[in-house]
Amino acid sequence: MNLNIIAYLIYFSITGIIIVKVGRICYNNGNIFVSQLIPNHEDLCHKINQLLLVGYYLLNIGYCAMTIISWEQIESITQLIEVITSKSAFIIIAIAVMHYINIILLTNYIKKLI
Repeated sequence: MNLNIIAYLIYFSITGIIIVKVGRICYNNGNIFVSQLIPNHEDLCHKINQLLLVGYYLLNIGYCAMTIISWEQIESITQLIEVITSKSAFIIIAIAVMHYINIILLTNYIKKLI
């Protein structure tokens, strides 16, 4: 069997679990954060948080799908592990950076509105 296909399945499983788990955590905790930024507008806060979650999922899942284009032919199990590890690590770093950018942008934008 082609090792690239195995690597794709493992990669999508790992990153899919990470993306969904982090998205749920950020969504649940984000309601509290956004509601403190915009007091007395619970419905608006909930809608903003839903939009952030949809954008988060679309961006991360799309990026994960696009990364397989640049994969080289995997020849060994060692190379399979290295590729999966490096690609998954980059996704985790990208999620963290996006999270902090969202917090900074939301905080600065909401302060200008209030």
